[in-house]
Amino acid sequence: MLTLSQKQELVSELHEKFDQKKILILVDHKGLNVPKINELRTRLREAGVEFKVVKNTLLVRAAKDTDVDEIRQHFEGPSAVAMSYDDPVVPAKALFEFAKDNAKLEIKAGVMGGTALDVDGIRRLSELPSREVLLGQVLGAMNAVPGGLVRALSNVPERLLYALQAIRDQKEAA
Repeated sequence: MLTLSQKQELVSELHEKFDQKKILILVDHKGLNVPKINELRTRLREAGVEFKVVKNTLLVRAAKDTDVDEIRQHFEGPSAVAMSYDDPVVPAKALFEFAKDNAKLEIKAGVMGGTALDVDGIRRLSELPSREVLLGQVLGAMNAVPGGLVRALSNVPERLLYALQAIRDQKEAA
């Protein structure tokens, strides 16, 4: 049981984290036993995601004056939050992968960039490639444009040479 000062400290810490996070996903862990919750924590920690089980009354207090307040209506039943400070796709992927094997984990809602996300929004987010893959695709596309331009421009002098040769041949034949 937490003392009043510990609760106040936890609320203050959560409030600060809610302001710093890129994404927060709220889940209901009812029905998951301790080993399963520990497995989920381990998977999320390895992915760089913070996972906290918090009482709803403390969540409401910590969410006040943050964008997490947008999903306050979902603070019912056993609640836990998964927060990422870097890549918003990672926690969504990790939670949906875990939920495939553990039907008792229910994803309730989320917040990303000040926008509330429903379960479908989080699912669509989980289907995106990771940040590193997206950056690789962008760099590949950016690299392909100059390469294609160089190849296209390198054919211009060659074609001009063939055209001039054809004109010369035509004048010699006439």
